[in-house]
Amino acid sequence: MTARGVLIAALLAATAPHAMAAEPAAGPAATGEITDEIVVTARRSGAPMWTIKTPTGAVILVGEIRNVPKATPWRPERLEGATERAQRVILGTKAKVSPGDILRLIFKGGGLTKLPKGRVAADYLDVHQIARLRALEARFDQDYAQKNFLMTAFDLLAKRLAFNRDTADDASDIVRKAANRADIPAQPVGEMRGEDMLDNLFAAAPATHIPCLDAAMTATEAGGDIVAARGQAWTEFDVPAVMANPLERALGRCWPWTNDGFGPALRQQWVGAISDAAAKPGVTLAVVPLLVLAEPDGVLDRLRAQGLPIVGPAWTAPISAGASPS
Repeated sequence: MTARGVLIAALLAATAPHAMAAEPAAGPAATGEITDEIVVTARRSGAPMWTIKTPTGAVILVGEIRNVPKATPWRPERLEGATERAQRVILGTKAKVSPGDILRLIFKGGGLTKLPKGRVAADYLDVHQIARLRALEARFDQDYAQKNFLMTAFDLLAKRLAFNRDTADDASDIVRKAANRADIPAQPVGEMRGEDMLDNLFAAAPATHIPCLDAAMTATEAGGDIVAARGQAWTEFDVPAVMANPLERALGRCWPWTNDGFGPALRQQWVGAISDAAAKPGVTLAVVPLLVLAEPDGVLDRLRAQGLPIVGPAWTAPISAGASPS
């Protein structure tokens, strides 16, 4: 698939339908033993999660990594069972993409896939970075000299490291399908217009994607073993190990998460939605990207700062003796 085709596919995938069943009529809140049963069932899936207990229910936060390898030992059917007993579900941001957005990308997408006319990678990268890029070009018989750094990063991660091959359904896919079958109301945490996304990408200076490229090169240099290691650490609830994995670090350093326009807004959407859910009766199950849940000053840190009682695996690495907190 061409780089432009990748962008089109990504925008179309972002418009996947979300279950939108009506909120059920008010009734007895899922408290006490029922809430505990849902939490236990969800935890047995093998995905890391955190629980916020409230006087009238709970909020379950499932920390999602995308493109889970099929070999990863987890039990998605347990997550399905928990979803079917929840009162509501919160999923990721939904992109509203119009036919006009797709046509714009088809006819003007060259500005997203290539560096500005007359410029090459060596004009932006330091000596060490360009040496690493050229070594990867030779290794994979590719020419990245004029390619947009975001597209080069995607090529390295998806085609060379192959992190998205032989994967199973992600947690959000599992929960979405289960909610649809059980008529559980589900909604995206927020929405973004495709036009705004494209405007943001077209306006981004090449240098803004260098951290993404640098992290993608590090992940590719580390080799394919990091893909399985990331999945294994995820099911062992070793969240610091997942966050330190070169693949997860690369995904977290690429657009839109690091973009000044979108990144902070995406994170705050999650904080606001979870805070609102904690005030509602019954059980809310939210599937949240682990990279924004467990990062420093991420969603979990911000919810804890609000005084919400969070129960679940540690999400920050312990500080070694003699080290100072960052």
